[in-house]
Amino acid sequence: MDTILLVGCGKMGGAMRAGWLEAGREVAVVEPGPVAPAGAVASPDALPAGLRPAAVVLAVKPQEAAKVLPAYARFAGSAVFLSIMAGTTIGRMRALLGEAAGIVRAMPNTPAAVRQAITVACPGPGVTAPQRDLCTDLLGAIGAVAWVEDEALMDPVTAVSGSGPAYVFLLAEALEAAGVAQGLPPALARRLARQTVAGSGALLAASAEDAAQLRKNVTSPGGTTAAALAVLMAEDGVPGLIARAVEAATRRSRELAG
Repeated sequence: MDTILLVGCGKMGGAMRAGWLEAGREVAVVEPGPVAPAGAVASPDALPAGLRPAAVVLAVKPQEAAKVLPAYARFAGSAVFLSIMAGTTIGRMRALLGEAAGIVRAMPNTPAAVRQAITVACPGPGVTAPQRDLCTDLLGAIGAVAWVEDEALMDPVTAVSGSGPAYVFLLAEALEAAGVAQGLPPALARRLARQTVAGSGALLAASAEDAAQLRKNVTSPGGTTAAALAVLMAEDGVPGLIARAVEAATRRSRELAG
């Protein structure tokens, strides 16, 4: 089976590597940090001379791109480069790797750790159909995959799904705190908040109904849920807050991309 070269094995890179190993793929890793997995090398100079990876997965910090990427330009034209570096455009990577480099830019999210990510990918110039299929397989090892052809969409993708887990965790955090404020023991409040968020997500994933209908299914007229939603869905409530939050994250993503 073709070798996958992973450059950077932090939390996201490590989650991807785990998914690939579970799928039986051969993975070589370059990771200079102290938490490198067994068998990793600290520098591309230490890679086997005859290594010809099918894909080079770029999982380093975006601010390290200019220093790290040029060492892998030798694989341009043979391997596909799959980047999960937030805010790093295909154009910038081509300037560092060479015009012959076929690059796919992708944005996964942290549920990759439990193989429940959603990743959106965008192909750059010269990416072949087999290379695109390979990237789909690699990203599919950590969850669901979607493709866009317009790279400009990667900014709102980052705002919705890349940053999105933090919004959900904030909801669980706020539910827990609100439960404690109403007299629940902290341990019980935490358990209720976490399982409610997790169970609701599982129901949403399994249901053919959209989120709005699932919300209505829980809401009896004049009941407790309706009383809470009257606050949450007010003019200054959650829908407007989420819209402004996603707008702010999209704007920041564009600023980081230059």
